[in-house]
Amino acid sequence: MKNKEIIKKAFKQSIPIMCSYLFVSIAYGIMMNEAGFAWYVALLVSFLIYTGAFQFLLITLLSVGASLLTIGVTALLMNSRQLFYSLSFIDIFNKMKQKWYMIFTMTDETYAVNCNLEKQNKEEVMFYVAFFSRSYWLIGTVLGAVLGNLIPFDLTGIDFCMTALFIIIFMDQLEKNKDHFPAIVGVITAIICLVVFGTQNFMLPSLIISSMVLLVKQGGTGYE
Repeated sequence: MKNKEIIKKAFKQSIPIMCSYLFVSIAYGIMMNEAGFAWYVALLVSFLIYTGAFQFLLITLLSVGASLLTIGVTALLMNSRQLFYSLSFIDIFNKMKQKWYMIFTMTDETYAVNCNLEKQNKEEVMFYVAFFSRSYWLIGTVLGAVLGNLIPFDLTGIDFCMTALFIIIFMDQLEKNKDHFPAIVGVITAIICLVVFGTQNFMLPSLIISSMVLLVKQGGTGYE
């Protein structure tokens, strides 16, 4: 497959991410502007951190003058789920020249898209999906920070576009994959952990339990 075709394919795969990232990153840029930070500060944060949920929380942490230790620990706890995402792509990343870039740019959305890619030229497509996705986030951040003072925005409900993105990806994977066992395990585990641990703490334990169940299943039956 020629490079142009790979780029075209990657862009097509990244369109759902673009539709969510642009809106959410614009909202982030606007909020940074309202908190008194210049557009280049918002861009620098997005460039160095690149984790949507924590970036929104970071606005508050920076505004109240939180310590670096508090910011670091909070970032680690909020993004610890990324450790489980990386386990799925260790072998692929080790083969890529852009290994460290791929690790840095692994997000919830790129992980979901990468899991659904075809094997042909997968490494190249994954790189461009990551590149496009990060570009969307950076562009949206600058737009929001620059236009925040010029155009009034009502941000009510804008965060739901991220939820809608995952619902669409989840439904697409259900249609393409005959084996629904991972999806069933994930849904049931998430519901149980939500009831037991609450809305703020259910994510990490549900990922741990789901991963353990799937690893046991894979070891016992050769499940892939």
